[in-house]
Amino acid sequence: MNDFARSIGSALTLIAEADAELLGIVALSVRVSLTASIIALLIGAPLGALLAITRFRGRQVIIVVTNALLGLPPVVVGLALYLLLSRSGPLGAAGLLFTPAAMVIAQTLLATPIVVALVHRPASLLWAEYGDLARIDGLSTLRSIGLLFALGRTSLLTAFLAAFGRAIAEVGAIIVVGGNIRGFTRTMTTAIALETSKGDLPLALGLGLILLALSVAVSTVAFVLVGRVGEK
Repeated sequence: MNDFARSIGSALTLIAEADAELLGIVALSVRVSLTASIIALLIGAPLGALLAITRFRGRQVIIVVTNALLGLPPVVVGLALYLLLSRSGPLGAAGLLFTPAAMVIAQTLLATPIVVALVHRPASLLWAEYGDLARIDGLSTLRSIGLLFALGRTSLLTAFLAAFGRAIAEVGAIIVVGGNIRGFTRTMTTAIALETSKGDLPLALGLGLILLALSVAVSTVAFVLVGRVGEK
């Protein structure tokens, strides 16, 4: 119990003193996860809105597959990317393996289905209400998507926050394609796993506390936004 208390105290000291290694890990984690979340939003939001306003063969299959991908095991994504980006893989010449770019790709693949699912549902409800007016006004598909984004901007922010929450807490895929290299590809989750296995609890606990604070903050903001949408 005393050892645990000392570890907690040391972790809080690292945070209070703005330990350079700790801050570097946190900064990389936030940068990678934010980049992946923005890319996922740029890809997933238009796709979710498009699925809401159009009808075509295979549309239902895409919706089912997208929802199925919500439970995609991260390590499987990491393994698939590793095979693609390794020297013997089809994309090996790009030299992306064990770089932050590979981690961004992995997190984007995991976060995009979340964005699609969270945008598609509210967009479908909005289209059911305003679709006839859009058709009467002769809006193109692109302008119709813009209309849905304007009306459902809160759901877009919720989708982004959910994607960021998934990305910042991910460990399985990024440890495979990033390699957990100190000062280069080591994120909060991969560092926590490594430092815990080494018995360096202060750094692991410090990173864990910061990660927990970020996750709680993101979840709280998303919950508040969803509540406001429900009230409307």
